[in-house]
Amino acid sequence: MLSIHLHNLLFVCTHGVYEAEYAVNNKFEVNIDVSYLPEQRIINSLSETINYASIYTITKKIMLQHTPLLETLAMDIAYNIQAAFSNIVTINVSIKKLHPPIPAFIGSVGVSFTLKNA
Repeated sequence: MLSIHLHNLLFVCTHGVYEAEYAVNNKFEVNIDVSYLPEQRIINSLSETINYASIYTITKKIMLQHTPLLETLAMDIAYNIQAAFSNIVTINVSIKKLHPPIPAFIGSVGVSFTLKNA
């Protein structure tokens, strides 16, 4: 099994369920791990692997669309990556909201979603 990792992707967006979150941008960190079984014993070209630039493009497109729930974002990213690459075995998407609008809260909140092909 081979894995592709995209970690610490930062986006400035307006995701959230509260009206105030629509008006104020927040920072989000996205981590994606994709595992697949390569068809070649040794990978020698980009066409023999999963292009991480394509994964980033899919993720960016979804992250820039306002969505109230982080759960929805994580699942949407995973399902869109799966649709683009049929040989994926497992996708894990984690999203952190770095500055949640919770009074007196210091830290981040987040969700993770794992999608496994049967």
